[in-house]
Amino acid sequence: MASNIGHEKSVNPVLRISQLDALELNKALKQLVWSQFTSCFNGFKPGALAHFEPEIKAFLWLILWRFTIYSKNATVGQAILNIQYKNNLCQTGKYQPLSKQQKLWYLIFTVGGKWLEERCYDLFSNRQVQSFCKIKSYINFGAGLLKLCGLVNFLVFLQKGTFATLTERILGIRSVFCKPQSVRQVGFEYVNRELLWHGFAEFLIYLLPLIHVQKLKLKISSWCLPITGLASSENTLVTNGKECSLCGEWPTMPHTIGCLHVFCYYCIKSNYLYDMYFTCPKCGSEVHSLQPLKYKIEMTELHT
Repeated sequence: MASNIGHEKSVNPVLRISQLDALELNKALKQLVWSQFTSCFNGFKPGALAHFEPEIKAFLWLILWRFTIYSKNATVGQAILNIQYKNNLCQTGKYQPLSKQQKLWYLIFTVGGKWLEERCYDLFSNRQVQSFCKIKSYINFGAGLLKLCGLVNFLVFLQKGTFATLTERILGIRSVFCKPQSVRQVGFEYVNRELLWHGFAEFLIYLLPLIHVQKLKLKISSWCLPITGLASSENTLVTNGKECSLCGEWPTMPHTIGCLHVFCYYCIKSNYLYDMYFTCPKCGSEVHSLQPLKYKIEMTELHT
């Protein structure tokens, strides 16, 4: 039933970005499957899977191929984006599913080729015989040639928008939409508002790390809570010395910076080390000299 419907569907070409997104989704899925599989062997001896890693990967990708390309004519990434593979060798405007030969060759090129590359590297990595060295050089040359052809195919894909991979071009399979894509009606006002908001958000993300938030906060607090009529007497200093001007608690190892306010040693020292232009949050005085408080403030004064 599904195949009959598929033969009646017309071909809808896929955008380049959708094809690239499908490839990235396929890579992410393979990494996720492999990480989940290896996590099952965390309690085993380290390197237990190293000797059979190419074969295990090939077996996992074989299972993945069975339930995606073989049964649905689409990879997982393509299924998410509503894309399928079409047999492009059949010159017809209707949708034609992949033939069994194309599916098998797809398995050989993608799964078998990757397994052969990894296994050959392990076989010839420690061999010093001259014949093995020649075979290894031939394999490296072939792998480099395939990568070069893949690069050329990708450049052609960027120009024409078909056959995102070299395997697709060789087998004659093309990505098409499963269903016709309806045109989305999006108002220009909404688009402009979204663009302006995202631009403003990115600007804030760039600007906020450059703003000295702590200094700005202290400056605003000095404007909102001005202290006027301060007398330069011992009584005034003793009265203000009952709490740290930064943390608001009883000052530990009280120190002054040259004004009539008292700070904990660790509060003023940390703030001054963080900002060499630190000023008093109460009166805005700069740090002239950090000196311990000479006046003895008794705990009994808290109750007066």
